[in-house]
Amino acid sequence: MSSLTAANAVITLAVANLFPTPFQLQGFSADNIYDLDSVDQVETAMGVDGILSGGFVYNPINQTFVLQADSPSIAFFETWAATQVQAKDVYTANGSTTLPSLGRSYISTKGFLVSLQPRRFAIRWQSVQSVPN
Repeated sequence: MSSLTAANAVITLAVANLFPTPFQLQGFSADNIYDLDSVDQVETAMGVDGILSGGFVYNPINQTFVLQADSPSIAFFETWAATQVQAKDVYTANGSTTLPSLGRSYISTKGFLVSLQPRRFAIRWQSVQSVPN
């Protein structure tokens, strides 16, 4: 029987033209490894006659990584951010998350580093897809 622990999670990120070899994140916060914001896939509008209409829309997926103060992965995010400032350009990432305890894996594509707070780093992904584990 497998447990529901996140301690065995493996998350890797590769940043084109900066970190082309996938980098494994380490030193996650004990309370929270990462958050994925909810994603609206349908936009709706109510007509004046009370009829609700809806349609599919694409939206980005925001993911926030929470690291411990002594995490060796902090340098990865800080280097990514500093390089963008120096270049006055953006560097996109691709990533993968494997959660063995849940038997799930995810592939994340075309991510932009959009937010930096002390030990919290947010990436906005074009897509996050579940793949067979």
